[in-house]
Amino acid sequence: MRTTRLTSMLAIAAFAGALVAGGCASAATGAPAAATASARAAAVTSGTANIMIYGVNTDGAYLHAIVSGVIGDYGPAVSIYPNGTVDPGHTSEMVLRLIRGSFRIRIAALIKAFGKVTSHEPIYPKTCSDLMSATAATPIVAGSGTGAYRGIRGSFSVTLTGNEVEARPCGPDRPSAFRSQLLTAAGSGTVSF
Repeated sequence: MRTTRLTSMLAIAAFAGALVAGGCASAATGAPAAATASARAAAVTSGTANIMIYGVNTDGAYLHAIVSGVIGDYGPAVSIYPNGTVDPGHTSEMVLRLIRGSFRIRIAALIKAFGKVTSHEPIYPKTCSDLMSATAATPIVAGSGTGAYRGIRGSFSVTLTGNEVEARPCGPDRPSAFRSQLLTAAGSGTVSF
């Protein structure tokens, strides 16, 4: 009995030793591990991303962004010209400076569509208040991705909504400042990076 148990233990030890030695020999060559890492690096992430850019009581160039879905990130959003300088008029692009990287979207068509809607302010003259929205495609600017978003491409369908109460007196012939305002640009799209 004792001989059988000893033989079994030696057989298990030999088998375990063979596994360890085989694992070391495989790791020493490095080829399978390198091929696997290379394949993972070449994998492309793609899917639906949901974007929300918002500003409270500001018409300025500096806003906030949250992106969920295939991208889970957040950070400041800044309206810029193609050369990267700040664009207070929101005429061209917006850069999303997220925690893990950044990318730009083209906002010109969205701002143009929103401008048409806002030309009829105040929407509710009796209360000097507005609720306006417009939708347009906002493509990602090619080559603008940095960090985790290097090589990002795709487009979002974004709705820009403004909800505000204007100062009194208000009217089309009396431009007035807002008393309280919320701007949101929200939508989804398919991206890959």
